[in-house]
Formats: sequence, structure tokens, C-alpha cells
Amino acid sequence: MRGIGILSRESLFHIYIYAGLGGVFLMKALKAWIRVTLKMLPFFAGMAVLIALILWIAGVFTSKIPPGHEAAPARRLAESDRTDQVHEVIKPYFEEALGSVKAAARTEISSRILAPILEITVAAGQTVESGDVLVRLDPRAIQARLFQAQAGVTEAEAALEKAKSYFARYERLLEENAVSRSEFERVQTERNVAQAQLRQAKEALSEAEVLLSYTVIKAPKVGLVVDRLAEPGDTARPGIPLLVLYDPASLRLEVPVPESLAVRLKKGDEFTVRFDALDREVTAVVDEIVPQAEVGSRSLLVKAALPLTEGLFEGMFGRIQIPSGRRRHLCLAVDAVHRVGQLEYVEVVKKDRTLERRMIKTGRLGMPGKVEVLSGVEAGETVRLPATKQSELDR
Repeated sequence: MRGIGILSRESLFHIYIYAGLGGVFLMKALKAWIRVTLKMLPFFAGMAVLIALILWIAGVFTSKIPPGHEAAPARRLAESDRTDQVHEVIKPYFEEALGSVKAAARTEISSRILAPILEITVAAGQTVESGDVLVRLDPRAIQARLFQAQAGVTEAEAALEKAKSYFARYERLLEENAVSRSEFERVQTERNVAQAQLRQAKEALSEAEVLLSYTVIKAPKVGLVVDRLAEPGDTARPGIPLLVLYDPASLRLEVPVPESLAVRLKKGDEFTVRFDALDREVTAVVDEIVPQAEVGSRSLLVKAALPLTEGLFEGMFGRIQIPSGRRRHLCLAVDAVHRVGQLEYVEVVKKDRTLERRMIKTGRLGMPGKVEVLSGVEAGETVRLPATKQSELDR
């Protein structure tokens, strides 16, 4: 029993020691938990505030309006209100095609002979009349050839006169049987050769005169000089352009038109052409339709003659309006359309004179004061127009 008591005291001592250590550890753990809790406290507080805010936005803390429907009072058309009717219009519509101005009568001026250029009397942008001198070439080589031809003619004429004189004498001698037939024929042949040589000399003279005329190049027709490709001192060569000009009266608009529209066109049709650079419109007449479609664009080239227009030049850009059909659309007064932001609506007058607000979609402006309506109303319906200022004052 004594041993047991001693053992119990030792055990109790160990228990006290373990209990003390456990208390220390417990205090340390409690302090650590408190530190962690204090660090996490702002997070939990923020989460609580966020949850409360979400609930407030969701309306948890406010009273709810019970479900139900209450019809708004119907508005009625007043006696002083103005109205307008939705009209149905059948109108042709057009498709736009773009083209360039080109001249039907375009001329490239070049020399027919090889000669140095002495003078070019015109510049780009200058208008010339038919017969005006454009270019002068050096005529000295041609003049020398002309003098040689003139000398040749003189020599051939003298030889012919001599041959004719011999022929006349031998002809008389033949009649008197003073010469043989063979001698007479020889003299006759010499006369014929002299005649041929004279014709040849005259042809050479005519050729030299024509070549001399080529040293002065004149305008073949009325036109506008658009390009000057040579200067004095250059050598003019046959076939190489020196000047380019065109007739302003021959301008026409060349437009690639889709084949679906081009097949409906015919020569003589008239169109309206707008030139943005000139800010004006003119009437064009179809002059030619090229009977071949472009493979890539599936279009035909249409050429429309233009009237003589001041300020219009080759290469300018034009827009042509081609009729492509007819279409039905509705229109009403512009004043009847109300706009709220991007929304559009009208007030439709029903049979009982009540007003119905109806959303619509408008299109293009038509005749003055009218607008196209794409959807929302039907033909024959009546819409209310806003009151004028005088009507508002009377109210």
C-alpha cells in the first residue's frame, strides 16, 4: 500500500507536469488562433459588407410591389389636331455605275518624213482650228530634192522638143522615101522615150512638192491639244507621235454596266450623268454598246455621248444613273415621325379616334416633306401630326 501511494504521488507529479505543458501549448495555440483571426477579420468584414450590398441591390431589404397590370389611359385625337394619311407610291429606282470620260475623236499628230523639228507652234491645253499650223520641219533636204526634180523636168522637156523635131523631119523624109523605115522607127522610139522621161521627171517633181508640204504639219480638224511629245531640235520620225489632240465635242462616258442591266439598254437611251468635280449634271445618250462581256466583272462597256460642256476634259470621273426597275413603297409626312434616340414612332389614329403609338422604320427622303416608310404602318392609315406653335398657343 505504501508503494502504491508513492507511485500515485509520482504519477500525480507527472500529471501535473504534463498538464502544465499542455496548458502552455494550449495558450500558444490560442494566441496563434487569435492572431490569425485578427488578420482575417478585415476579409470577413469585407465579405459581409459585399453580401449585404448584393442583397440590398437585389431588393431583399425593400418592400415589393405586388404583380398586376394597369392599362394606361387611352389618348384621343383632339379636334384641333392635324393628321396625314400613309400613301402608297410606285416609283422607278436606279442603280449607279461609274465611268470615265474619253474622246471618240482622238488624233495623234506625227510626221511622214524624217526631218529635224524647227518649231512647234502649240502647247498642251490650246485649242486649234482645222488648218492651223502645228509643227514646222527643216525643209532644206526636201527643197534640194525639189530643185533636182525641177532641173530634171527642164532637161526632159528639152530632150522631148529635140526628139519631136527629129521625128517631124524624119516623118517628112519617110513620105519622100528619103529614109528607111527602120531609121524612122528609131527616131519615133527616141521621141516616145523622151516623152516617158518627161512624165517621170514631172512625177518626181510632184513627189518632191508633196514631200515639201509635209514639212509643215497642220491640224486636220478642230481639237484640244492634250499632250506635246516633242520639242524643237528633236528629229521627227514617221509614225512617232509629236502631238495628241481630241475634239471636245466628241467626248463620251465609257461605263462598265452589269450584264443584267446592259441587256435592257439600247442605242439612243438617255441618262443623267453627274460630274462631282464640276458639281453639275448633264444628259448623256447611249452611242454604242460593246457586244462583249468582261469575264471577271460580267459587265458590258456602254459608251454614252456627252454634250459639249465647259470644264469637261478627257479622263474625268462621272456617275451614271441607270433605271433598274420599279418598286412600291409607303410614304408619309416627315413631321409625323417622332424620334427618341435611334427609335422612330408615329401616332396612328384608330377608328375610334384613339391614338396608338407604333414603332416604324424609315428609309430615304422622297418628295419635299415626305419620307419613305419601310415597316410599321399600312397604306391608308392615318397618323397624327404635331401641333403647330399657333395651335399650342390656342390650347
